[in-house]
Amino acid sequence: MRINFAKLNHVLIPGTKPARDRLRTGLFGPLIRPFGAFYDGLTDEGRALFLISFIVGGFGIDVHGSDVHVLWSALAALLFGTLLATRFHALTPFRIEVTAPRRVTIGDAITFTVVLHNDGLVDRHALRVLGPFLPWDGRWTLPSPRVPGLAAGAHVRVEARARFLERGEHHLDPFQVAALVPLGLTLGPSVRSGGVRFLVVPKIASVVRLSTPSGRRHQPGGVALASKTGESMDLLGVRPYRAGDPVRHLHARSWARTGSPMVREYQEEYFSRIGVVIDTSAPGADRLEEMLSLAAGVVAHLSRGEALIDLLVAGDRVHDLTLGRHLGFLEQALDLLACVEASRKPVGADAVLSVLSPHLPRLSCVIVVTGAWDDGALAERIRGSGVGCTTLVVVGDGPEPRGRDVRSIRAKAITAGEALSL
Repeated sequence: MRINFAKLNHVLIPGTKPARDRLRTGLFGPLIRPFGAFYDGLTDEGRALFLISFIVGGFGIDVHGSDVHVLWSALAALLFGTLLATRFHALTPFRIEVTAPRRVTIGDAITFTVVLHNDGLVDRHALRVLGPFLPWDGRWTLPSPRVPGLAAGAHVRVEARARFLERGEHHLDPFQVAALVPLGLTLGPSVRSGGVRFLVVPKIASVVRLSTPSGRRHQPGGVALASKTGESMDLLGVRPYRAGDPVRHLHARSWARTGSPMVREYQEEYFSRIGVVIDTSAPGADRLEEMLSLAAGVVAHLSRGEALIDLLVAGDRVHDLTLGRHLGFLEQALDLLACVEASRKPVGADAVLSVLSPHLPRLSCVIVVTGAWDDGALAERIRGSGVGCTTLVVVGDGPEPRGRDVRSIRAKAITAGEALSL
């Protein structure tokens, strides 16, 4: 098992925004707040000067044997003098707004758009935008934005970029903007934005071909809001005409009664419906990221067709989602997969089948994505219910499993973004 040293370096820093807020307001919050304010009030140059003065002070302890303490006194006076001047460089009134995309793919750069508003009557100069302290998986990819000047009543837009290496919801602390104090060693009191939320979602594997048993299954009562391309159509009702609706579906009586064009809306009863099951059981937990990436690729490939997709994640918690045919979008599947965690214990074929059983009567086929081959026990029981089943096994460098409708995918092929024909 590989040790995540980046995560170990942040072991004392809470990973979630609520936990960080509890730390700030807890017993140790008032004790560490002055140190945090001192650190945030220094620029990179100021921190370097503080470190130098600290080292010089160590050499100047013997005030009788050398005059190094005089140099330390000068450096300390320079640093703390600029700290005292910070109160005269407050940005009031001033606003900072930060927006970010709703989701970003793991490992890709996310751009934070920062808008600075100078609502005062005085021009501001030498502004620095400070990003929040990132969790262990985050790294800034650009230097902190700097704004040479901002006129009174004006606003300016700058960008900050970062990468994140762990799936899930991220809630960052506020961004800050502050004015640079003369000599460039310290910053004035900062203005803070609101927090920023976004999801880091798994990569979508490049699935270029996927063979599945074809067929349609009866959906009693149809599926509300699904697009109308099925074999058996029942009249659902009438609704206002929308651009692109077939002219043959116009309903003359309703049009005459309401005075505006109305069309018939139909509901189909037969669909091709595919279940995608992700088994997060313990034996394949070390390949969970590749499994989720493959599942995202499978869903993306299927969503280009006309099939309905039932996405089901079986583990300590069961998540399910129906999408396709105007019922949902790939982004919803990615949001679900972003928050999946590895199961702490093997799920087992019985547990997966018990969750899947209510869905089987309406499924045309099932695709099982797993990291551990169970000799086909789950697949055979699914076939026993009259539903076709294909198993996609994510494997490492070991031997590839063999079996009926079993396809092996190397984890490194998924990570490398290779085109997959399944």
